[in-house]
Amino acid sequence: MISSGRLVEFIATSMAIIIIPGPSVLFTLARGVAWGRFVGVLTAVGNGLGMFLLAILVAIGLGPVLSHSKPASVTLQILGGAYLLWLGSRALRHRHEHAAAMTQREEVKPRAIEIIRQGFVVGFLNPKVLIFYIAIFPHFVNRNHGNTSLQLLLLGVIFCSLSILSDGTWGFIAGTARAWLSESPHRLVFLRTVGGVVMVGLGVLIITTASVSA
Repeated sequence: MISSGRLVEFIATSMAIIIIPGPSVLFTLARGVAWGRFVGVLTAVGNGLGMFLLAILVAIGLGPVLSHSKPASVTLQILGGAYLLWLGSRALRHRHEHAAAMTQREEVKPRAIEIIRQGFVVGFLNPKVLIFYIAIFPHFVNRNHGNTSLQLLLLGVIFCSLSILSDGTWGFIAGTARAWLSESPHRLVFLRTVGGVVMVGLGVLIITTASVSA
């Protein structure tokens, strides 16, 4: 299967992506600011479940392709890297607009099942997560050792667990510091800027690595 060294590298790479304030983090922050810690953390749980379902679908569909075709793997990585470049540049261009999402409030507090459902949809439809699965997972899969789909699924479990932990922390902090965050949403602009730069750099790295290995 996957060596311990590669797993450590994967965890580090995953955290570098997860901590970037994207759709899931923004949604969790907004819910935490609006309704407090419980809603923020529960939103993160629903988000992680949505990501996990997406990971299952990717593992089932992508595993057989990667195990039989290196050109397909390289192509997916290049496309994923290009999309990360686009996402990063878009995040930099619209970093001020995204920060405004934190101040949104609702009139009626949602029920627990509704919180989980909404978080689930955001996680499942998060383009950053899908691109991460397709573009980066293949780097950590050994096509000559073990079932490729199972390796992808293992990576998905790790990624989703880390995401719930990280986003849940964001939600808890947002719920704890509701007033401070809602009064100064521009504090998120700096994080969006850093996140955009990281995504652009990661996109360049993926494309370069894939091109060399082709």
